[in-house]
Amino acid sequence: MTFFDRRISTRWVIIFASFLIISLILWNTYTFFQIFKNEERLKMNLWADAQKTLINAGENTDVALPLQIFSNNTSIPIIVTENDKIINTVNIEESIVKDKNRSVAFLNNLKNENDPIIIEYAPGKSQNLYYGNSALLNKLKYYPIALLLIIVLFAGLVYNFYKSTKMATQNKLWAGMAKETAHQIGTPLSSLIGWVELLKAENVDESTTLEIEKDIDRLQTITDRFSKIGSEPKLENKDIIEETFQSYDYLQSRFSKQVAFSFKAPQWPIMVSINPTLHSWTIENLVKNAIDAMKGKGNLVLEILQEGDYVKINVSDTGAGIPKKQFKTVFEPGFTTKKRGWGLGLSLTKRIVEEYHKGTIKVLHSEIGRGTVMQVALKKLV
Repeated sequence: MTFFDRRISTRWVIIFASFLIISLILWNTYTFFQIFKNEERLKMNLWADAQKTLINAGENTDVALPLQIFSNNTSIPIIVTENDKIINTVNIEESIVKDKNRSVAFLNNLKNENDPIIIEYAPGKSQNLYYGNSALLNKLKYYPIALLLIIVLFAGLVYNFYKSTKMATQNKLWAGMAKETAHQIGTPLSSLIGWVELLKAENVDESTTLEIEKDIDRLQTITDRFSKIGSEPKLENKDIIEETFQSYDYLQSRFSKQVAFSFKAPQWPIMVSINPTLHSWTIENLVKNAIDAMKGKGNLVLEILQEGDYVKINVSDTGAGIPKKQFKTVFEPGFTTKKRGWGLGLSLTKRIVEEYHKGTIKVLHSEIGRGTVMQVALKKLV
């Protein structure tokens, strides 16, 4: 048996043992409830006998014992009726006794709780004794429900802990894979840099080597991004307009002319504390997501606005739009409307914006068939 099989077997043993313990507790509680209920029934039979004795008592009858039985009952509510009329009440609030409607309602509740005891004090004459459960018995009756709720809550906490632990393990795995990917890319990237230098030495057309260098820089940026996953990035005070435009300009030159790019921003610098590499990743993900939504054809507007203490970056497209019910789910890992892809782009973007840059990201507006506006809000430096 492998370690994995043993772990599964152990888990099932624990689940079965937990189920057995819960069943024993519930069965034991039910047994106690029935024992107490029978004891209260016996007490009520004694009370009925005492009532019969008092009704038939003569001048020389010793009523000390019946009166003691009456005085010992301080918790069980009782209503005695004769010919469908209430003639006596015990352990019932005075406000209920004085209100006829409430008295009748209370009597109906007692009838539902226990079977009545018939007191035949003379031939052809009888009274009905109706009684309810004591406060202790009522508490015991609801104890299994409270226990089940506690068990459900505990199970929820265990599941949440297990899920969080599993997610943490997965995050470590993804972070490790990302760092290993960055490491593996580094070797051929160094070789490419060497080949570019060789091409320059051979006097190859400068425009060719310039474009290759741009792509090499891009690969270095991607490598830097992957190397930062799972570690706390270093933040720098940067002009958000300049950093955003650099990413925008690179993407504009790499996509089809069928996408009409537009960039709008103030003419003055706006300083924000960001990690330039991760910020460029944010812009790239938002732009690519917008282009995918338009299926590679439409108008894309990237606009930077200054509002109070915040700078807001809006990425607008003329794509298919997002239903309102999906405004939040689009940022969940695995969510995608494409046939290909893992649905990690917006999830990573949200993590970069909110966890690393302490900002917010949301679907500002979307209309089916007309497009979407995604917004990133970051706090300005004073």
